[in-house]
Amino acid sequence: MGAIQLKAVEKWFGDLQVIKGVDLDISDGEFVIFVGPSGCGKSTLLRMIGGLEETSRGELLIDGRDVTSEPPARRGLTMVFQSYALYPHMSVADNMGFSLKTAGAPKAEIDEKVNEAARVLKLEPYLDRRPKALSGGQRQRVAIGRSIVRDPTAFLFDEPLSNLDAALRVEMRYEIAKLHQTLKRTMIYVTHDQVEAMTLADRIVVLEFGTIAQVGSPRELYERPANLFVAQFIGSPKMNVVPCQTTGAAYTLEGGRGGAYGGDQPAVKIGIRPEHITLGAPGSGQCDGIIDVLEYLGSDTFVIVDAGPLGQFTVRSDGNVRLTSGEAVGLTFAEENLHFFDANDQSVKHGR
Repeated sequence: MGAIQLKAVEKWFGDLQVIKGVDLDISDGEFVIFVGPSGCGKSTLLRMIGGLEETSRGELLIDGRDVTSEPPARRGLTMVFQSYALYPHMSVADNMGFSLKTAGAPKAEIDEKVNEAARVLKLEPYLDRRPKALSGGQRQRVAIGRSIVRDPTAFLFDEPLSNLDAALRVEMRYEIAKLHQTLKRTMIYVTHDQVEAMTLADRIVVLEFGTIAQVGSPRELYERPANLFVAQFIGSPKMNVVPCQTTGAAYTLEGGRGGAYGGDQPAVKIGIRPEHITLGAPGSGQCDGIIDVLEYLGSDTFVIVDAGPLGQFTVRSDGNVRLTSGEAVGLTFAEENLHFFDANDQSVKHGR
């Protein structure tokens, strides 16, 4: 079992409060990812769960047992850090089995668990090697294997892929996803990488200045953000947001054009993601602009459009699109994919 519950947990460093009364329930076997900007408290919260940071106030329960004041060794958790922290003079097998050896486990049990972890992580050919003979991705797999052999209640990952290059990150994302499917254990993962969060998580916890801005599945956060912060944090390129006015059943942008509005209260900002804008002839759609920059990425082209008083829009277009800088275009918004926000930056329910 690996259910974890946080009840109004707080963390203070002197007079500075970095975690501000967080409530969160994590189900057994769930893959939960903490995301947020630098300094939002995601790593601190993870370390509090692991027992590496003291909980100033509130309660932390694992499978219904209060572990708020218990040391890390009694929580049944294991952590994988950004640094591999492997012993350079030991083989892969010895690194993976070291915690069991120090706990006095029989050699036969250690060998069995190390071999099983090596099979799961595809490390069997490397068990006799030392860390210096491994790639970065292989070293991180050894660090994960060292955690697996301990048979933990839950895994805690603190930005484990941030030291790897782009190709290895893709490979290790796949490995971690398969590991979760195989072990079916609770995993809590901290990252600043949206791709990792969107592709790995069952649920994402978006943190903002020590509080939870929103919790939900990747699809929920992307399609139904609770506020402007989440709307612009989730998604790359980020959501386009511009001022608007709403009157009755219509919204208008600066310049007088707009469209239908089905909100239940006034909105002052409208958001639209880059893939939900189409380019056409000037005078069509919700506003006009001049193409400023084209970013060709192969399958996609990001078109940066200067819309004058409304600012810049980023539009995701097909990679084969034929456009030139300086060209005048009209921008048409997909009505079913619009997001509206009130004066407090909270989402306004729109007729969808």
